[in-house]
Amino acid sequence: MKLFHGSIEIVSSPEIRIPSRTLDYGNGFYTTTSHQQAEDWVRRRMSERKASCGYINVYEFDRDAALNNLNCLVFETPTTEWVDFVMNNRTQKNYTHNYDIVYGPVANDRVYAAFALFEGGFLDKENLIAELKTYKLVDQYLFHTEKALQALKYIDAEVVK
Repeated sequence: MKLFHGSIEIVSSPEIRIPSRTLDYGNGFYTTTSHQQAEDWVRRRMSERKASCGYINVYEFDRDAALNNLNCLVFETPTTEWVDFVMNNRTQKNYTHNYDIVYGPVANDRVYAAFALFEGGFLDKENLIAELKTYKLVDQYLFHTEKALQALKYIDAEVVK
């Protein structure tokens, strides 16, 4: 399968990154099966950094082999376990996990708004999940370890202007 990573640079050798903010699945290298999601991310970064171009980096990934050989956590849809995992990563300073790869839904802007209602006590977990299941969610793969990065094979980078 093909995975995409949006960036303002070509990333032929992915690496584990420690972000300046908390992310859904923790530290690592994020990709998606959605070309559009990767392009949206590139455009957002280009705007933030006033860059004239960016790149959609394309990788080949053997999901079946990874699931059989690595420690993977898979969330096909929003569940209570997914909410707990995302909240732990977002709210617990220095929260860590031992998964090589984590797969599941992206918490985009609409999802962030629903999570804010949950965090504020306006939605309980069950209603949050019910709300999220009405959204068309894109996916993300977090490659959390060096071992996991070995499963990615760089193919190309598409220019975004």
